[in-house]
Amino acid sequence: MTANSEQLPVNLHAYEALGRERLPRMVYDYYAGGANDEILLRESRTAWDDLRIRYRVLRDVSQRDLSTTINGHRLDWPVIVAPMAFQQMATPEGEVATARATAAAGSGMILSTLSNRTIEDVRAASSALVWFQLYIYRDRGVTAELVKRAERAGCTALVLTVDTPILGRRERDLLNRFHVPTEFAAPNLGVDMRSTLGAQEDMSSALAQFILHHWDAGIAWKDLAWLQSITSLPIYVKGVVRGDDAMMALDHGAAGVIVSNHGGRQLDTAVPTARALGEVTAAVQGRAEVLVDGGVRRGTDVLKALALGANAVLLGRPILWGLATNGEAGARHVLQLLRDEVDLAFALAGVRTPAEATRDLIAP
Repeated sequence: MTANSEQLPVNLHAYEALGRERLPRMVYDYYAGGANDEILLRESRTAWDDLRIRYRVLRDVSQRDLSTTINGHRLDWPVIVAPMAFQQMATPEGEVATARATAAAGSGMILSTLSNRTIEDVRAASSALVWFQLYIYRDRGVTAELVKRAERAGCTALVLTVDTPILGRRERDLLNRFHVPTEFAAPNLGVDMRSTLGAQEDMSSALAQFILHHWDAGIAWKDLAWLQSITSLPIYVKGVVRGDDAMMALDHGAAGVIVSNHGGRQLDTAVPTARALGEVTAAVQGRAEVLVDGGVRRGTDVLKALALGANAVLLGRPILWGLATNGEAGARHVLQLLRDEVDLAFALAGVRTPAEATRDLIAP
């Protein structure tokens, strides 16, 4: 799609509509779907809408600076692309296209364990922030080798995802018999994936079977200490929705926490991140960085997240819709649309820098 042949989408919602049109049903449903009745999937979006902004006036917003620093890395604006699996199902270059798009946008990305492109190829494609998302395997040797690969490739942090001891019940995937098409590899898994991820079974998701066989449902806080013992990289704990769990993560050495409910794909009717964020940031009290994902679609969502105490926001599915629509250029346009909206939200709320997005901007 080009500007000359079609009207470019004007917002992230329009990109999802295009993604739905262009992707095979199984792939679209895998990307878009949530757990069970998808109540949390819907509320993850509407919870941001429910927050109201108490904007300021007469603040001279003629000059605005959206930049921030996360883990010592300067970002042009406080948005990072969330870890998302199997991006070659959206575009042939997969995660490499995302890496290039985020670098061009002055952003960064977290690379999924379940990526189709290697850690090394993705890191080489971007001079921007690249972190590696990690799950802990039953075979700790596999986990340790993945950590070493991420370090050697130049990833600057690990993101330990802790909300997936087993896979949530994703009924769209069950109905579609979700599997990874044979032409797509998963080179960062550390184990052979073809026997499970590529298999089609009646009323069974191949991904659920893979996770059941390989990931450790018995992980506990002690495993965070073990992970620290094998790496010098900072570790962010992703999947936290409670203040006490956030404090446990920090007490066990985490560099930060990511408030996340896995895009509404794990425990249905769990708390939306827009409602969980304030409790977590109040508990952390600035001791560590707090990031948040889940349902972010507008610049006002980013402003609200910062006002509730987040240091940055993770953007998920809209990147996939951009990739499906126009590859790297589509992902870049998604990021540009959101950045323009963030800048507008700052100006209209009387905010010039992320530091000025304070809690009093959110109406009681």
